[in-house]
Amino acid sequence: MEKTELKLKKAGEVRTRFAPSPTGFLHIGGARTALFNYLWAKKQKGVFILRIENTDKKRSKGKFESDIKESFKWLGIEWDEFYKQSERLKIYENYLKKLLKEDKAYFCFCTEEELEAHRQYQLSIGKPPIYSGKCATLSKTTIKKYLKEEKNFVIRFRSPTKKIVFNDLVRGKIEFDTSLIGDFVIAKDFYWPLYNFAATIDDFDTKISHVIRGEEHISNTPKQLLLQDALGFPHPKYAHLPLILAPDRSKLSKRHGAVSVRDFRKAGYLSEALINYMAFLGWNPGTEREIYSMPSLIKDFSLERVQKGGAIFSIKKLDWINGFYIRQKPIEKLTELCIPYLIKSGLIERIKKKSGNPSPEELKLFEEKPQFKIKETRELLKMQKLMEIIALYQTRIKKLSDIVKDCDFFFKERLSYKKGLLRWEKMKDEEAYDSLDKIEKIFSKIEIWKRENLQENLTKELERVGDKGTFLWPLRVALTGKEGSAGPLEIAEVLGKEKTLKRIREAKKLALGK
Repeated sequence: MEKTELKLKKAGEVRTRFAPSPTGFLHIGGARTALFNYLWAKKQKGVFILRIENTDKKRSKGKFESDIKESFKWLGIEWDEFYKQSERLKIYENYLKKLLKEDKAYFCFCTEEELEAHRQYQLSIGKPPIYSGKCATLSKTTIKKYLKEEKNFVIRFRSPTKKIVFNDLVRGKIEFDTSLIGDFVIAKDFYWPLYNFAATIDDFDTKISHVIRGEEHISNTPKQLLLQDALGFPHPKYAHLPLILAPDRSKLSKRHGAVSVRDFRKAGYLSEALINYMAFLGWNPGTEREIYSMPSLIKDFSLERVQKGGAIFSIKKLDWINGFYIRQKPIEKLTELCIPYLIKSGLIERIKKKSGNPSPEELKLFEEKPQFKIKETRELLKMQKLMEIIALYQTRIKKLSDIVKDCDFFFKERLSYKKGLLRWEKMKDEEAYDSLDKIEKIFSKIEIWKRENLQENLTKELERVGDKGTFLWPLRVALTGKEGSAGPLEIAEVLGKEKTLKRIREAKKLALGK
């Protein structure tokens, strides 16, 4: 069990919290909310709290709590204090008894069927579906009788009829008429507090100064303000963030693609890119600047510049930001990040140092760790070679997983493509063959296999032909089997002379239909 010490609040100290329910993997919207809470707390030299709201015994799962923590660590969002509602049940029980004793709450024994029938009736006559108050005046004798009979109950808060006004730091003045709320349920029993009640107690008990959350929680605010007044608690400041919307302005959901942090992580997005992008989902710095590290976000973030309207999620913009951060990575680090995708795809595999008497080649190979083997050919693969492959595509991939589809040809024995792909524009098969044949003859004579030498030896022929496409296009396809790739001469350099010539010869056979 994790320690949950409560730190004493300094005068004027900013204390924010992110309070997820562990009923699913951390959604990008929840992560954005956590980020804004974290940025605001850190900008103000305050405290950021992670609070797991797991009193829903049926839906809360340990694996989702673990996912939330792991996602935070990956994103670099560090909490200062940690709480779990399931470890605070006695605290809620004491406050429930206090409200019951002061007659600010009462037992409700109405059945689900009764409540639904009344709800349907109110809707049919055009009234808001609020509780009828049937159990609000039960006598103590009746209550004791029902409790002794172990009749199912909930605990309702006596909601006073009045107008509630509060200032939202994002949306300004907001008003509510509590007559439209009615007496709402705050607990299903003494050990099962519901959201609004538990959140109110926790916010007070952990000295929360700012409640920063999604706009879907605006309707919860009047209930929490009423509970705060009934218990004599001060009101924290509220800021409700705009929803994250899909491009069609509907609520972002799984049908639009990845929505959880773990989905984006698996797809090959970098944590710093996701942080950078999420910061702009509902906030802007007021300048043209778009690239922000976590420290610079902490420095420039402000609640005043959080927008009211929905934030449109653009995967293209995320790809652009992610591509930027990929280009900034040292090639050694980028290669390490790409390796798991190459392994999972079945292109390469790790090899372990053999016990016994390894060959000199194997001993030399293990001087560079980690080491790999191409799965299809069983060819040993040095880390340096992997870095050369990844370097060719560092400026081309938008996410780490792209490396598989872009670079798979490096790890295959034979390529599969239609011979028509070898033709540049209006070329005929015979012309594609002739181009490849000339390239093979030129390359065969080159002893020092470097891109510069390949370029120099091919230049004269390219100048004579005039159209580079008639040579470079068939060469690209012969080496990769793809329409688009890194430069064919750069690829040839990394493939090596033997593999390059072998693939050119195979392409020549295909061009002639052999």
